[in-house]
Amino acid sequence: MTNTMAPRFLIIDGYTKDARQQLQTGGASLAADLYTGMLDHCGPAGTECDVIFPADPGASLPIGASIRDYDGVAWTGCSSCVFSGEPDVALQIEFARECFRQGVPAFGSCWAAQIAVVAAGGQVALNPKGREMGIARAITLSHEGREHPLYEGKPGMFDAFTSHDDEVTVLPDGAVRLAGNDFTRVQSVGVKQGGTEFWGLQYHPEYNLHEMARLMFCRLEKLVKLKLFADEAAGLAHIDQLEAFYVDPSRVDIASALGLNPDVMDKSLRTVEVRNWINHLVLPSMSR
Repeated sequence: MTNTMAPRFLIIDGYTKDARQQLQTGGASLAADLYTGMLDHCGPAGTECDVIFPADPGASLPIGASIRDYDGVAWTGCSSCVFSGEPDVALQIEFARECFRQGVPAFGSCWAAQIAVVAAGGQVALNPKGREMGIARAITLSHEGREHPLYEGKPGMFDAFTSHDDEVTVLPDGAVRLAGNDFTRVQSVGVKQGGTEFWGLQYHPEYNLHEMARLMFCRLEKLVKLKLFADEAAGLAHIDQLEAFYVDPSRVDIASALGLNPDVMDKSLRTVEVRNWINHLVLPSMSR
C-alpha cells in the first residue's frame, strides 16, 4: 500500500474499443479520461491514476496482493451489459470480488453499481420502465443514505446526469440501498464484503452538460427508437440547447425550459460523493 497521502487509483474502463471509438467519433470524451479528471480534481495534490481497458484483447487486471498497489479502484460507466455472459464482463465481476478480498475500496458510476451488486451475489435486470437518459430527477436519499458518509454535504433530494437501461433488482447480503427515485429504485448502493466497501452510483457525477450532449448525440438513433425524442431533429435541437447552456450558463430561458438546477450545474455539488469516498474510505485506509 502506498505510504504517501497522495492516493494512487486504478481506473477500470469497461468500454470495448468499438464503443470507445463511437464515443470519440461523436465528440464525447473517453470514460477513463472523465474519471481521471474527476479524481484529480477531487483528490489531494499528487493523486495518480492508472487506466485499464479490460474489454481489450490481451488486457490483464492485477491479481492477488498486487491489487493493493492501489489505494482505490474506480469504475467508469460502460455500454456493456453486466448479465451478458461475455468473457470480459465475467473477468470484471471476478476482479471486483478480488478487490473485496484484498480490502481495496472501490467506487464508480452506473456500470459500477451493477458490478458491485452482482459481484457480491445480487441481481441486475433491464428496467421495465425503459431507459433513464439525460437527467435523473428527484433522486432521494433513503434513511440509510441520509446517515451514510457517501452523502455528507449532499441535499436529501437532487438531480443527476444519467444514462442506463439496466437496474439493480436484488441487493446481496452486505449491501444497502442509499438512494432512489421513481424511475430507478436503486440509484446508489453501498456494498460491504471482506472488510472493505464499494460505493456505487447509478448516475454519473463525472458528466457535465457538454458530455451529456455528446453522449446523446452518440445514442441518438437509439433514443429516437425508444421514443425519448419524436425524431432526429427534436433530438438534435435538445442537444444544441444543452451545448448552448454549457457555453453560456446565463441563459435562464434554457435552464427554465430544461429544468436545469445547481445539482447538475455546480461541479463541486455534483462531485460530493467522489470527495466523500476519497476522504472517508481511501485516505483512512492508506493510514492504516
